Amino acid sequence: MIGGETVLAIIPARGGSRRLPRKNLRPLAGKPLIAWTIEAAQGSRYLDRIVLSSEDEETMRVARKFGCDVPFVRPAALATDEAAGIAPVLDALERLPGYAWVVLLQPTSPLRSAPDIDACIDACVQGRAPACVSVAPGAKSPWWTYTLGAGGRLQPLLEAAEPAPRPPLYLLNGAVYVARCEWLQRHKNFLGPDTVAHVMPAARSVDIDDELDFKFAQLLMHERNHGTLQ
Repeated sequence: MIGGETVLAIIPARGGSRRLPRKNLRPLAGKPLIAWTIEAAQGSRYLDRIVLSSEDEETMRVARKFGCDVPFVRPAALATDEAAGIAPVLDALERLPGYAWVVLLQPTSPLRSAPDIDACIDACVQGRAPACVSVAPGAKSPWWTYTLGAGGRLQPLLEAAEPAPRPPLYLLNGAVYVARCEWLQRHKNFLGPDTVAHVMPAARSVDIDDELDFKFAQLLMHERNHGTLQ
């Protein structure tokens, strides 16, 4: 709870995954991947309830083992590759009404911390913003990005020249999404003109989508657990 208002956390974890099968249950540094997100959520000062949204029985069983609430089974139609990412959140809000704030925590961001979660919630309250998303500094300039045209010819993604000096760039890192429930149910998107950002370092911003991401997360988790990650 923050400022007398209740906060619901939703961890979406379906059983399937196109690029990395069963990734939410894959062992990472001695625990299932999903466990790192559950434990970060449990360390938050503000979360009143932490729930799993899944259609998969094994995922639900593992989540319960690590202390996550599993009050419902996600409809199979919302657990496909084609289902919109916001759909499980809106489904959960319909099933669990009465909360002022909702926090989306994807299991694919195992290095996000409890303070990152709380900083996003603080940013909303202190900035009087309806939503906050976590971002990481952009490592690559979009002015150096190209598509391939006919015959493999390079075509710049942005036609305008790179500004000098170049403004700081940020990328969504997928770790934390926060919004007022009624605002999100109306807008159906965490991003809008009034959304604020919480900047996280690259070392906590790994978003696991494929095997290379997973190997990188393993390396960073090893360093974190040995106190060498900056």
